[in-house]
Amino acid sequence: MRLPFPRTLVSRVHALVVLAAAVLRVAADDAFPVRIEVDAARPIGPLKPIWRFFGADEPNYAPMKDGRKLLGELGAIGPRQTYFRAHNLLTSGDGTPAFKWGSTGAYSEDPSGRPLYNWSVVDRILDTYLERGVRPYVEVGFMPREMSRKPDPYQHAWRPGLPYDEVYTGWAQPPRDLNKWEQLVFEWTRHCVEKWGRAEVERWYWETWNEANIGYWKGTPAEFRDLHDHAIAGIRRALPTARVGGPDCAGFGGDWMRAFLEHCLRGTNHATGRVGTPIDFVSFHAKGSPVYTNGHVRMGIAAQLREIDRGFALVASFPELKSKPIVIGESDPEGCAACQGPQLAYRNGTMYSSYTAASFARKMELADRHGVNLEGALTWAFEFEDQPYFAGFRSLATCGIDLPVLNVFRMFGEMHGDRVAVSSSGAVALDDILRGGVRAAPDVSALAAVGDKTLSLLAWHYHDDDIAGPPAATTLVVKGLPVSVNTARARLVRVDDEHANAFAAWRKMGSPPAPNRSQYDALTAASALMPDKDFPASIKVEGGIATITLTLPRQGVALVSLDWD
Repeated sequence: MRLPFPRTLVSRVHALVVLAAAVLRVAADDAFPVRIEVDAARPIGPLKPIWRFFGADEPNYAPMKDGRKLLGELGAIGPRQTYFRAHNLLTSGDGTPAFKWGSTGAYSEDPSGRPLYNWSVVDRILDTYLERGVRPYVEVGFMPREMSRKPDPYQHAWRPGLPYDEVYTGWAQPPRDLNKWEQLVFEWTRHCVEKWGRAEVERWYWETWNEANIGYWKGTPAEFRDLHDHAIAGIRRALPTARVGGPDCAGFGGDWMRAFLEHCLRGTNHATGRVGTPIDFVSFHAKGSPVYTNGHVRMGIAAQLREIDRGFALVASFPELKSKPIVIGESDPEGCAACQGPQLAYRNGTMYSSYTAASFARKMELADRHGVNLEGALTWAFEFEDQPYFAGFRSLATCGIDLPVLNVFRMFGEMHGDRVAVSSSGAVALDDILRGGVRAAPDVSALAAVGDKTLSLLAWHYHDDDIAGPPAATTLVVKGLPVSVNTARARLVRVDDEHANAFAAWRKMGSPPAPNRSQYDALTAASALMPDKDFPASIKVEGGIATITLTLPRQGVALVSLDWD
């Protein structure tokens, strides 16, 4: 990953990026034609809500003011179907948040070394999720100070601008005593069952640690497998029906991941002495690689999709795992949510939202290609409490104001039923994206689903380069509708420079560092996903075919919804 930049430099670079964008976004050339065809009578499989997973390094933001608000919005995307993963749920400390840090003080020891458990902070975090319709994707980590093999230094003081390796301190060490570690995990799981009930906790995901194949783990690969075995043994001892898996490695994991999976399937379990470690789901991470070049951001969608491609191939190479659910436990345009820098200037605006639409559809396509069971792709983005407006972090909201990317997840949340076949004259083929990204012609395509007397179509206009380009004059041809239907009710919502975009509205205000109440209310209104009033309320259907035209700006995303009697 690229190292972060000092705040003062970031501010100057951001100003230059905004100026360059203003110069580049001059009057575009004439729109180019794109024809997208949907066959509503040709299902290709259920539309799994893979988008309903989110996460963050900093767990203690969740119970705070803006954290509670955002969690409620995430829960509304898919009530009781949305999951949240957070680091540091077992890290020692008083619960005060900081960049790439969090703590709950769940474990300590008395002077004689006897364990002391305190669930108050972690309960507050998980209660905040559950009260808002969000379930935990439980990451069992990190190492409590009193249990760490090398505890000092323990709490890091990293902030944007400092070397990233300073993050990895005593919390990343193996435990001094694996039996104490297992007992901690057992006591935590048992407490969760007692507090929230067996039926609820059975719905959670449980995995050990984060990215143990890089600096987050200071032990050996074999020591991590021992740690994992004891964690899973503790969970299953408290709740034999718990959903357990992992390992949430950095990237697809290569030989490290293969050795882990071999161990879970055929190795000797360090905790039980039996063959194998339970594995109900498989998880790995995939990141893109944006750069700042020639005065603009260039995204790296190819890097992210290639990592997913390799991960799916690795899982599919184990016959025992091919049908197991896969969760891409962090699936993002790049690596560090809390970092800042010119190559990260995509985050506030429509580059992030159009990238998300295009990449999620291709994740599904890759899963189809490999014949694997993709259950989720977790977006590692939340919010950073009490930071400047539009500070450039990878987040879903800023100071309580939703960013454009959050509206794409809302669009996904409105889609239900079975995926159906889509073809587009403006699509970039998956193999071409894997080879070289979207660097020549833009990618203009769609994802469509049919439910009970409903059809939804999510269209995007994406390019890796954050520069101006002509809009796509898009003709949507929907075939295969019931021949008895003459008219369908219609609705269009958009995310682009003019719609559902608080960042664009903020810049038009002059980028006030502290918006007043009327400005804040205006930004909140500008962030909302609202029906396009100029779009027809009904669409004529003839012989099972409906034709819709719309203009899709560069970096725009649009959701067209039809329903009929």
